Amino acid sequence: MNADLVVVGTGFFGLTVAERCAAELGLRVLVLDRRDHIGGNAYSEAEPETGIEIHRYGAHLFHTSNERVWEYANRFTTFTGYQHRVYSTFKGRVYPMPINLGTICEYFGRVMTPDEARELIAGQAGLPGGAEPRNLEEKAISLIGRPLYEAFVRGYTAKQWQTDPRDLPAEIITRLPVRYTFDNRYFNDAYEGLPVDGYTAWLERMADHPNIEVRLNTDFFDVRGDVAGRVPVVYTGPLDRYFDFAEGELGWRTLDFETEVRPTGDFQGTPVMNYADEDVPYTRVHEFRHFHPERDWYPRDKTVIMREYSRFAARGDEPYYPINTPEDRARLLRYRELARGEDGVVFGGRLGTYKYLDMHMAIASALSMVDNRLRPHFTGGARLVSGGADE
Repeated sequence: MNADLVVVGTGFFGLTVAERCAAELGLRVLVLDRRDHIGGNAYSEAEPETGIEIHRYGAHLFHTSNERVWEYANRFTTFTGYQHRVYSTFKGRVYPMPINLGTICEYFGRVMTPDEARELIAGQAGLPGGAEPRNLEEKAISLIGRPLYEAFVRGYTAKQWQTDPRDLPAEIITRLPVRYTFDNRYFNDAYEGLPVDGYTAWLERMADHPNIEVRLNTDFFDVRGDVAGRVPVVYTGPLDRYFDFAEGELGWRTLDFETEVRPTGDFQGTPVMNYADEDVPYTRVHEFRHFHPERDWYPRDKTVIMREYSRFAARGDEPYYPINTPEDRARLLRYRELARGEDGVVFGGRLGTYKYLDMHMAIASALSMVDNRLRPHFTGGARLVSGGADE
């Protein structure tokens, strides 16, 4: 093995570590991925019948207020001026999301000033007698009132978690933002856009360095004996899997996708439509042509949609969102202790830390790991502090 460092996983975290260590530190980096493509869940590809770029693992929207992350990303791609806007259907009507003045006026069927809307929601929010919320439903009602909760939170949450909101802990919803303006931009970050030529092209440029070797279709656990103990390892796979589930399985939500080519140039008129009604089995529908309206080569008589379904992840499923129950948090603490005892292995990324990380957060975390752990070790001989699952 001709490498100074092994990185497990080719998502944004793993490739950022690999690229910085190769380009800045001059290290030979071997990157392993069990899939047949790089990029982790950010992987995008052309749908074969239409040529429309789809995000295989659900829509990915890049946004950040971190200047360093934005500058780093722009080394490998340019971005469009795309701004993400979402709509939601409820009982046959369409509303802008997140909840804003337009949502409130449309739902209650009258024009309101910001002050009038604030007064209305304040009068509906809260619980009888000022009681403390005991579950998600009560927490949401205490923040936005029952009417908006019933319309936009209850059904969507029940489908997302496959659990009645009254049986979910209140802390799942720490706040429900309501904008008392007509601003329906989904993100508030300083920078936002989509890579002009797609996520895969961006990720391939990150991996395109003479010091980086990428091996796909390679499960780390099949070659672990050839790697462990020889050179440092940055592991971005599931934390519990690394330790063979010694402390039990960490809980995750997973997503299933149903992709369809429709014989129309425009199916829904927007990139993402949420479905708040509980009797609609999917949570949202993506229509990918709307992510890149500047691409005038897309066909005018066909479009690609993707329905998204949420469920609990079983072993072998692709984990997306940590459930983070009290039992999960207790297991995580035990896994962190095990991680600290691993010699020459640091853990990072969404799966390796049991945290949901947006793309910009994964990049920022990887840059931090290079600065604070890997650079001091490789350039100054500092002891490589193992662990990292608690970062």
